[in-house]
Amino acid sequence: MGTAMASMKTLFLCLLWGPQCALCREVFLPPGTLYRVAGFPLSLPCGVSGYEGPRTQDFEWFLIRDDAGGRQMGVVSTRDEGFPYAPFQARVRSGEVRVERDSGDRVRLVIQRLRADDQGKYECYTPSTDSTYQGNYSTTVPVKVIPDTLQISFSRSLTGQPAPEGAELTLTCSAGIRSEQLTHLSVAFGRRGGGGEASEREIIAIDKLLGVVPGPSYRKRYEDGEITLEKRNGEAGVDVYVMKMRAVRPQDSGAYFCEASQWIRDPDRSWQKIAQRTLDIGNLTVQQLAESLSITSSPKGEVMLQVGSPLILTCEVLGLPSGVRSGLLVQWMKKGSESDGVAGSGAVEVEVARMSPDGVVSWGDDLSRASGGSMEKVAEGRYSLKLFSARPLDSGVYRCVVSVYAGEGNPGASTPATLTQRSEGVTVKLKSKDVLVAAVAHLPRGPLLKRGSTITLICNATVTTTGRAQAQVQWLRWPIPERGAKKTGSQALDVTVPDPSVEKKPTLVAALMYDGVAKVYTNGSEVSVERLSAGSYRLRVHAATTEDQGVYVCHAQAFGQDPHGGWYNTGAKAESNAVTVYLYARAADLVLIPLVIGVSSSLFVGIVIIATVTCCFMKRLARQRAVK
Repeated sequence: MGTAMASMKTLFLCLLWGPQCALCREVFLPPGTLYRVAGFPLSLPCGVSGYEGPRTQDFEWFLIRDDAGGRQMGVVSTRDEGFPYAPFQARVRSGEVRVERDSGDRVRLVIQRLRADDQGKYECYTPSTDSTYQGNYSTTVPVKVIPDTLQISFSRSLTGQPAPEGAELTLTCSAGIRSEQLTHLSVAFGRRGGGGEASEREIIAIDKLLGVVPGPSYRKRYEDGEITLEKRNGEAGVDVYVMKMRAVRPQDSGAYFCEASQWIRDPDRSWQKIAQRTLDIGNLTVQQLAESLSITSSPKGEVMLQVGSPLILTCEVLGLPSGVRSGLLVQWMKKGSESDGVAGSGAVEVEVARMSPDGVVSWGDDLSRASGGSMEKVAEGRYSLKLFSARPLDSGVYRCVVSVYAGEGNPGASTPATLTQRSEGVTVKLKSKDVLVAAVAHLPRGPLLKRGSTITLICNATVTTTGRAQAQVQWLRWPIPERGAKKTGSQALDVTVPDPSVEKKPTLVAALMYDGVAKVYTNGSEVSVERLSAGSYRLRVHAATTEDQGVYVCHAQAFGQDPHGGWYNTGAKAESNAVTVYLYARAADLVLIPLVIGVSSSLFVGIVIIATVTCCFMKRLARQRAVK
């Protein structure tokens, strides 16, 4: 009976105090033991929960030194300036020892420079603001102060001499720790200022877990392999860390430093930085490539050549820094020519040839130049363009364009150029012979052209000049404009060529090249072209259809032969008169039309008669049945 009564009493007390104990005051500190390094900061967070009263709570800190026999020493208080004991009074007044408030019920004890005699058990106490005294009002954590063994040094500092853009930068830093506790080391390289910046920027680091971590501003360059960091084993526990920048940029100017940090993992599994040292390596000034680079081309000014003479142009790259391995993309560009009549700002600039950083030469749109010219690197920084036999189309303004990849000996296709510069223009003019071209087109006399017939067109093209020359002939066809489609007895009418801005674009039917090669461009009727004599050219369209009728024009271009035997386009051309070709219907087609109409009419009349007879017969049969 007594046992039952005791159990009932215990249950009653639990039910009575349980809800209240859920709101009991609780003070909490990080679990210990905590290890911190002498000479570096200590930061101990302390918080309180489950309290009554104001949201801003007061905190008092005590220290029980290991050699004090359990006696407490007042360190600092948030409510009493006279609270610190004598060993801490001066340190509290100077701010070396202080309490920093994170919120109303959370603070941290900060000791700016930890001393060996600061080792001991720290107690965080919160004076009561509760209506009843419940819970705990203080808690403790042991702190061990370990000696400072963090070492950092460098073997060579930056001299302050300007470094050319694209030069390689190598920085070396040695760091190590000798601690009885299990601690980790991280090393980082950084930069201050330069490029209009005042803040520090971390370039790259090896973190406490030996992972390489680039700074946010340098991630892309690290991924591209421009920045690396290597750890090398040293002597006496001091390792060597080597950072390399493959090619410095103007924005890399500034003051460089190396930073070593000692880390420890607390009992709550969080990583804490317990020591840190920063060492200035020196200042770096990057000299921009644009300040020294210049591109020149020769000969200068204007060059006058005879057609067929060799054209030689030279491009020289000056001001590249010595000791910097840079890739060069060299291009020869040309604007305008005598043949198109445009050589000013309105002309289109085209690429003649280029040499890539790895020495591969490629030619522009005129691929025929690949066998009639060359582009070479004749010396370091000197490049030549040679056209063995200049043609009128080669006239124009030439410029050498150089793209420099500073510090990149073999840049990738997506690597941007560090700098691109252009030389002054060299105007090339060619003395060509006077060339006159004339073209006349006509349709030979014969029977009317009908669908299915063969269309024959003659183009008489003449080239008048000194020396060997040849004509290249093209036939074009426009649709017959409505104003010219008159059904008269004439099958060939001389009309004005339709205005291309109003009518449809012409169709290129066929061509006979200057070298005798025939080209047919239509996919419909069978077409043939041939040279009848020195100046007479014939176009034939076999089994012509309505799609082959239209307005035909002959275009003639003059090609000359240079002293080396090569052919070139002189730029002279002519356009013949227009010839309209209309195809009439065949006789068989004319007979077929009335035949079809007659048969259709007969069928219609027959059907009507049969329907009428059938209808009358059925009515009569119905009346006979009704009478019976």
